[in-house]
Amino acid sequence: MTAAGSGGDRPSDDPGDGRSGNFVPETRVTAMFDAIAPVYDRMNTLMTAGLDGSWRRRAVKAAAISAGGSALDVACGTGKLTFDLAAVAGPNGTVVGIDLAAAMLAEARRAWGDRPGVRFEQGNALALPFADGTFDASTIAFGMRNLQNYEAGFAEMARVVRPGGRVVCLELSTPRPRWFGRAYLGTFRLFAPALGTLFRRRDAYEYLPHSLDGFPDPRQIAATMRRVGLVNVGFKRLALGAVALHVGTVPTDPS
Repeated sequence: MTAAGSGGDRPSDDPGDGRSGNFVPETRVTAMFDAIAPVYDRMNTLMTAGLDGSWRRRAVKAAAISAGGSALDVACGTGKLTFDLAAVAGPNGTVVGIDLAAAMLAEARRAWGDRPGVRFEQGNALALPFADGTFDASTIAFGMRNLQNYEAGFAEMARVVRPGGRVVCLELSTPRPRWFGRAYLGTFRLFAPALGTLFRRRDAYEYLPHSLDGFPDPRQIAATMRRVGLVNVGFKRLALGAVALHVGTVPTDPS
């Protein structure tokens, strides 16, 4: 969801410019997600036509954890991806969901908190409270856009993963070609607030499409992951390019 850090650049009119972090203050973003926590999962299902579950399953597969393994789900929100990871790690594994939004964590604990091997903690994505190499994988789903510094976010996710483990990012993107991307963004800017109005959360869902303004494209995200030292970085465009799934590996050779 959110994290503290140096302020991001203001968004450019050209979404290909690729700003370095979120332009909305952290406190405001956290408050918005606290406000939408009770309706968040229903809204996601409606806005994605139920496809968000299949995207999460692909993220879990990309994380490549095994039974008894461990994973950290950053910006976990209501914990759906956290639980999907835990279903693979099993009762002997350890999966931690971390987020700054207390209301989101309350929803996550209500839904998944009694599952063996799963726990939820309030924490900062840019200062993760875990030692180096603690987990087999780290993931973030639809939360990278909300961080104040994307490169710092990936650096922290990589730091807490053991050598050979994976860092996975599932995030919204702008479809190609440019004309289609512009049409998509225009429709998104109308649809999201309108749907938010039905749940009395219009302000929060006006933020959602604008969070894509100036957000780095998948190639730029991949370059950012490489800059923090990840190797074998690759990505796949999903949903006609409206979503991108990135994966990188923590190198086994620190040099």
